[in-house]
Amino acid sequence: MKVSPENTVVGFIGIGVMGNSMAGHILNAGYELHVYSRSRAKAELICQKGAVWEDTTSQLAKKCNVIITIVGFPKDVEEVYLGPDGIIENAAPEAIVIDMTTSSPSLAVKIYDTAQKRSIHALDAPVSGGDIGARNAALSIMVGGDTASFEAVMPLFEIMGKNIHFQGKSGSGQHTKMVNQISIAAGMVGLCESLAYAVKSGLDPETVLRSIGAGAAASWTLNNLGPRIIKGDFAPGFYVRHFIKDMGIAIESAQEMGLDLPGLMLAKSLYDKLAQKGYEYDGTQALYRLFI
Repeated sequence: MKVSPENTVVGFIGIGVMGNSMAGHILNAGYELHVYSRSRAKAELICQKGAVWEDTTSQLAKKCNVIITIVGFPKDVEEVYLGPDGIIENAAPEAIVIDMTTSSPSLAVKIYDTAQKRSIHALDAPVSGGDIGARNAALSIMVGGDTASFEAVMPLFEIMGKNIHFQGKSGSGQHTKMVNQISIAAGMVGLCESLAYAVKSGLDPETVLRSIGAGAAASWTLNNLGPRIIKGDFAPGFYVRHFIKDMGIAIESAQEMGLDLPGLMLAKSLYDKLAQKGYEYDGTQALYRLFI
């Protein structure tokens, strides 16, 4: 049976840069929504619009039959799901839990296996599209788990995203997100280097973007973050510190498979340097700072 506002109470954990918009879309679609975040201040606005604040993860889990999380790091995911006051210990049998954090594929499998023992259905469903995609309900959503749970919660995915694909067994969503991040990492280096070159050579960078943004160099990163770079807008759609985390997960997973990824290693080393300069809370486009 597919979820609907009539049969579903949704819990949402993680009201951050992306989670705020994602949860807001669910609330606007008519679902009863319960929220929890480490910082209650971040949830004030959505609570004013009708969401119900819960003081703990366990309280939220007991009241909701679909629970969505988008938190920071794998250690946060593990605590939220597998800790003594976490989701798995407190959710009712047959609840569906959906982790939309970019996290470790092996942790996604661990959560799935632990959930199954309590008759809880777990999906790993990381997203791509940043703050723009979240705000516009246009996220790409990559899902691992079982097909029945995926089909049951598709109405919720369709509220938050437009490019939604089931990738396979548990962990497959996270592996797909690693593919995404590997591609973006090298692309961001190229974008920042190319714009630095355009500026240094005396070109008008806006005119350059209009030219190359419709040709072979075109990409989401170029067309969405390129204009921000030109304006000197390094506000986070996706934090540098979180991108470093993602690249670390991808490198670890690749090493487990015996795969060498030198482009990814280079990109991570540059972002590590950027973070050391104090820019870890900037958006990923702040990599440009290293080249100017």
